[in-house]
Amino acid sequence: MTVRVDYPIINSLGLHARPSAKFVSLSARYPCAVWLERDAQRVNGKSIMGLMTLAAAQGTILTLETEGEGEQACADALLALAKDRFGEDA
Repeated sequence: MTVRVDYPIINSLGLHARPSAKFVSLSARYPCAVWLERDAQRVNGKSIMGLMTLAAAQGTILTLETEGEGEQACADALLALAKDRFGEDA
C-alpha cells in the first residue's frame, strides 16, 4: 500500500538547503521509498539534490508519497516536520 498526501510549504524561506537536509535525514531513518512531487516533477525524498531542484517556496503545494515498510510512520514524521516549519520560524 502507498501513502500519498498533499501539503503546503509554510516556512517563510521555503524548502531551501537546511530544511531539505532535515527532510532527507529524517526520511533516511525509514526503509520505505520516499518521493516528493511538484507539478509534473517527481524526486527522490532521500536525495538532497532532488529536493533542492523542486525550488519549493512558501505556499508551494508538494505531494509526499511513501511506499514500503514503515510508510505510514515515515509520512507522519515528515508531515510533522513540515508542519513545524522544519524548526525554522514561528
